[in-house]
Amino acid sequence: MDLTMMGEKAQKAGYQVQKLTAAEKNAGLGAVADALVNNAGAILAANNQDIKRAQESGMHEGLVDRLRLNENRIQAMAEGLREIISLADPIGEELESFTRPNGLHIRKRRVPLGVIGIIYESRPNVTADAFGLCFKAGNAVILKGGSDALASNMEITKVIRKALSDDGITPDAIQLIESADRSITNAFMKMNRYVNVLIPRGGAGLIRAVVENSTVPVIETGTGNCHIFVDESASIDMATAIIVNAKTQRIGVCNACESLVIHEGIAEKLLSKLVPALAPFHVEMRGDEAVCKKLPDCVPVTEEDYGTEYLDYILSVKTVSGTAEAIAHINRYGTRHSEAIITEDKDNAEQFMNEVDAACVYVNASTRYTDGFEFGFGAEIGISTQKLHARGPMGLKELTSYKYTVEGNGQVRP
Repeated sequence: MDLTMMGEKAQKAGYQVQKLTAAEKNAGLGAVADALVNNAGAILAANNQDIKRAQESGMHEGLVDRLRLNENRIQAMAEGLREIISLADPIGEELESFTRPNGLHIRKRRVPLGVIGIIYESRPNVTADAFGLCFKAGNAVILKGGSDALASNMEITKVIRKALSDDGITPDAIQLIESADRSITNAFMKMNRYVNVLIPRGGAGLIRAVVENSTVPVIETGTGNCHIFVDESASIDMATAIIVNAKTQRIGVCNACESLVIHEGIAEKLLSKLVPALAPFHVEMRGDEAVCKKLPDCVPVTEEDYGTEYLDYILSVKTVSGTAEAIAHINRYGTRHSEAIITEDKDNAEQFMNEVDAACVYVNASTRYTDGFEFGFGAEIGISTQKLHARGPMGLKELTSYKYTVEGNGQVRP
């Protein structure tokens, strides 16, 4: 596979895409959305190949769920693109404007990043999501999906490229690296001549490998060891409903609850309601000494458990004496993704929001809302857990940079 040629095509496509008007980009997105729905049969047939291989290889249920497509998920992919159409085009937005004493008029304008590279695992819906956001923000994209979703990604990319071409737009606005060779992935990480930014989406191992080996600037999207802290003042019914939702709705996603922190003063009341609510899902609870005394079937928790993103029906449970101890525990073991407090105490809620180090902090709501679509951004490129350039759900504006335009009338620097 000739990565240099792909890089050259992407650069050329990026310059073409950034010249498209908002109307032209929206028309292209609409054509792609329609094409995904109209070609659902071919996409599902390809996805079935991937699912079959995954199950035969013994892939974990949570990871198979990430990989699986169905009619509803394809409709959601198309809806995500249509949602992007409804969003304001960020390109050309004037962020700042001022005139210097020497008469120079300086404007700060939003511009595309250029060529974005994305390395991701499973989740073939990322192929469409990533294309849509990168394209609307005026960028070209090169994708490197996991080998387990290769057939699905190839079919989705084929559908997108044909829809763009039929609409008079360069199909090289999206390219897919089809090789499963690790050396190709490593070479992709070194393409700083052509790729302006690299975004990894996947497990901790993938993200760490990209951060440590890439010569392309990286926007780190983190794993999700997400906590829910149930304060002493919390509504038991509210806490139970939120925990069940955050833990069991989808176990294979980064915004699922993996760790539960409970104020010792409410632990017995909460667990007596929560355990039966989780029973139909066969959630294994791994608790500290206080929790194990209350729950005979509880597995003793380990230090490793506190820092683990399970992606499974497993929940670590820690009891604390108050909000300060809960915050200290979360900041030690969390992944700076999404953390929540269930409380009726406004002071505790304020302290939690101010002191917890995470991209998204919730009060009385499920961590499952950390999602670009739920935030109104359209489909997202990922959840950034770093602090430079972008943090949290990454929508259109996070896929842009800016430049200064300076207008004068003959000034020369003395």
